Amino acid sequence: MTNFPMIDTIRQQVSTLLCALLLLCFSVTSCTSPRLSQPTITTIADGWANNSVNTVVFRKNSLVTHKGSQYAAWYDADRHVVLAKRKSGSDTWQIQRTEFTGNASDAHNAISIMVDGEGYLHLSWDHHNNKLNYARSLTPGSLLLSEKMPMTGQHEGVVSYPEFYRLKNGNLLFFYRDGGSGQGNLVINSFDTHTRQWTQLHSNLISGEGKRNAYWQAHIDGKGTIHVSWVWRESPDVASNHDLSYARSSDGGLTWERTTGEPYTLPITEAAAEIAQRIPQNSELINQTSMGADAEGNPFIATYWREADSDIPQYHLVYHNGDTWNTRELDFRTTPFSLSGQGTKRIPIARPQVLVKNAGDDTSILLLFRDEERGNKASALVIGKLSDPAWTIRDLTQESLGAWEPSYDTELWKEKGILNLFVQRVEQVDGEGQANVPPQPVQVVAWKLDF
Repeated sequence: MTNFPMIDTIRQQVSTLLCALLLLCFSVTSCTSPRLSQPTITTIADGWANNSVNTVVFRKNSLVTHKGSQYAAWYDADRHVVLAKRKSGSDTWQIQRTEFTGNASDAHNAISIMVDGEGYLHLSWDHHNNKLNYARSLTPGSLLLSEKMPMTGQHEGVVSYPEFYRLKNGNLLFFYRDGGSGQGNLVINSFDTHTRQWTQLHSNLISGEGKRNAYWQAHIDGKGTIHVSWVWRESPDVASNHDLSYARSSDGGLTWERTTGEPYTLPITEAAAEIAQRIPQNSELINQTSMGADAEGNPFIATYWREADSDIPQYHLVYHNGDTWNTRELDFRTTPFSLSGQGTKRIPIARPQVLVKNAGDDTSILLLFRDEERGNKASALVIGKLSDPAWTIRDLTQESLGAWEPSYDTELWKEKGILNLFVQRVEQVDGEGQANVPPQPVQVVAWKLDF
């Protein structure tokens, strides 16, 4: 048979060119990817942008959907809490500026909202080691709120990181830290939609024993299991973060266990905690984690840190396959940086969010992030199948978002697999400083993936 080396060379060049075109058009790191639709952007109104308080990663939630209506919340230029509501998919928002204000100059003091199963909107705002701020709507579906009120009256004097979660039965959980950085405990309250009363499930689910505290995130999967992962911090210095730990509950948060099914004795301490990934101090491990779970209830954790043999922090995916913990380094970054010191840092990458669909080898992963290397846009890394080592990266916005971090409508994702991402260009001065920028548009990026 006659060989045609020139034809083979041309074929190889054409194949290489096609891959290059895909890289250019879709900003991908491989030539295999799920079908990705074009994201759409809706603007609500302008909001405070002198720091990242409207866009910190631990907002649960910035957006939330219930029975065809979507709600949003943010601080305006005068630091008032603003609420908005629309019919899902509409471009028209009803906007309500509340009488409540917050210390928006501290990026910790974020706003969190959730709608319970009866349609009442719950709001918590303006916390960094201070007294609880909480109110709820006067009627289902309303943006008009009650006066500030207590929940249980217990452990409500030194509150940080308030987060709401809705259970399958429509009741709510409220997570927050009681105490300061390096010496705080995780408190969980439960809201009953029938009695419309809060009770305290745990005053100290994860104990720092007066020596450290847990920076946690939670996720409620399709079966109703509550997953919590966290890093430990030994002091107010972010460089003292270490190790990823994990716990789950299948009874609404009353009892907790390890992935083996072995029950925890509460409170969970550093010595007793299940280790998902050992990470030493001074590894540029950021506080907070992001939680998700596959269709079988296996937990997925996303965060970033630096491996011992590298000076470049990379995003990592830590997940349990039903038998063991596994770690995948997403090593696409090329720029080193170091974390140390106190307060909200000006960091070149965002803490990520992880969203999970399907199960087993067919598990699909969506990692949302921001990176200066990509122009500080809202970006998404997509793993079409966990069994495939390839991934795709797509930018969802065209302009820089400054110091933005991702938060999204968790309930819309669970119900319909549609991503609605809260987006605003914000700036963050290192420590708790303030930038001097005009109010910036608060927007929602909508994106549907065909996994």
